[in-house]
Amino acid sequence: MPKAGLDRRAYRSRKFGSWEHSQALDAQVASVAKEDGLEFRHQLIQRTPNTLDAHRLIWLAGQEGDQNAVVEGVFSAYFHEGRDIGIADVLADVGAANGLDRAGVSAMLNSDEGLNEVAAELDRANRLQVSGVPTVLVNDRPLFSGAIRCELMEVRLREAAGYVGQ
Repeated sequence: MPKAGLDRRAYRSRKFGSWEHSQALDAQVASVAKEDGLEFRHQLIQRTPNTLDAHRLIWLAGQEGDQNAVVEGVFSAYFHEGRDIGIADVLADVGAANGLDRAGVSAMLNSDEGLNEVAAELDRANRLQVSGVPTVLVNDRPLFSGAIRCELMEVRLREAAGYVGQ
């Protein structure tokens, strides 16, 4: 993904064959999420961001703060508020709203800090053939990837654990 990201409609139309198909996929995700009390507002998203700096922010939160809160903040900013999480100021806002020092986040994003660590994790994901999120690994092998029904998750987890048919 280019540093500035891409226009979401153009990118997803190309990726999924058409804008209509992309919207149908979004609607499916939003519908399932709504069952769990989550609201996805895909219509607010204008750009598909380069997420390298978002991953660096999450890495920083793992070093200094509450990583889970920052992950939730990044997801909320993007999927609920439609904010461009490829922009450093947006990420600094997310970090500050979730317990990190805003100036420290900005300084990190304006440096190379965390780049090697995030690159190492990306390399590991590539070696493990992780191609989507979420991905569940069992013994360092992808068991399933992407948004799938709970029933299918259960089947695959039972198979991996050796409980087929029980």
